[in-house]
Amino acid sequence: MIMNVPFMDLKSLHEPIKDEMNSAIQQVLESCAFAGGRFVDTFEKEFAGFCQCEHAIGVGSGTEALWLALLGLGIGTGDEVITVPNTFIATAEAISFCGATPVFVDIDERTYTMDPSLIEEAITPRTTGIIPVHLFGQMADMDSIMEIAGKYRLRVVEDACQAHGAEYKGKAAGSIGDAGCFSFYPGKNLGSIGEAGAVVTNDSVLAEKIKMFRDHGQTQKYLHRVIGWNARMDGIQAAVLSVKLKYLSEWNDARKLKAQNYDELLKDCDGLVTPSLASYGRHVYHIYAIRHKDRDNLMAALAAEGIGCGIHYPYPIHLQQAYQALGVAEGACPKTEQCASEFVSLPMFPHLKKEQIVFVAEAIKRYLSGQT
Repeated sequence: MIMNVPFMDLKSLHEPIKDEMNSAIQQVLESCAFAGGRFVDTFEKEFAGFCQCEHAIGVGSGTEALWLALLGLGIGTGDEVITVPNTFIATAEAISFCGATPVFVDIDERTYTMDPSLIEEAITPRTTGIIPVHLFGQMADMDSIMEIAGKYRLRVVEDACQAHGAEYKGKAAGSIGDAGCFSFYPGKNLGSIGEAGAVVTNDSVLAEKIKMFRDHGQTQKYLHRVIGWNARMDGIQAAVLSVKLKYLSEWNDARKLKAQNYDELLKDCDGLVTPSLASYGRHVYHIYAIRHKDRDNLMAALAAEGIGCGIHYPYPIHLQQAYQALGVAEGACPKTEQCASEFVSLPMFPHLKKEQIVFVAEAIKRYLSGQT
């Protein structure tokens, strides 16, 4: 029997709140507050509170959030920023578009986040910042990272684009570093119906700088203090995000339950590595990634049974053609490289049914036992 199990199902997420979303969109249409405006202001206040921060600045994407946060912190040409290659390329792009250079350190093989023990050896006189990536919904070891940053006077920007609602020792993702950056791409735990992002911070000066950068460097209309960019969040995205933010904690709890179902069903599978939950925090399971050495054939077997899967991420950034000029050779980040060859992201969304999870787990077991 084949059961269709999509990797993601946004329709099942939106259907119960469709009327609320339509009403919110209609309000924007009637007010004509399309670029910035009161709906963005409202969402910024709501999201700042959710993230335990004083400020949230809505922008056009998670990539812009990272870029403008770095610019606001004064990171630019000649600087180096330490991050990981086990992430979407936007993390490194933001560094590059500031004129700085990304410096890659390897990950902790258990959490798939930055290994703090490798940071100090990567620091040079040009190092000005660190971007830890809270990958798959789990935060990096922020105490260790912040201790090193304090020792060397480095700025810390949390890439929380996959960590809406994640926590580290009770502290919300984005609230620990100088700034936290979020993407609201539709498939995120908190997703818009287009492109959007936000920076959160407790630094009022930084918040004002980012607001200026996102609006062509303006302090008021037609008065431009710096060269900025058009990076405003639009009103429709903000209005929809305000609706969905009310349900985010409920949806994250649902994701956690789905992950526990997977954990239990897959716990005795030889050769299969399931996600580890760090003792310090709350995982929100944006992605439920398993690992297997025969990843490609496993995925093919699952696809044949109607199961949608993904890979996050198959090619580490330091080995991408876009970053060949850095001269980082294969083998430089061995844990990242091994994980990249083994990751399989299983279906994960709040309305995933228990019988679908059971079907996925049974299909994996059939493959591992040689029955497919």
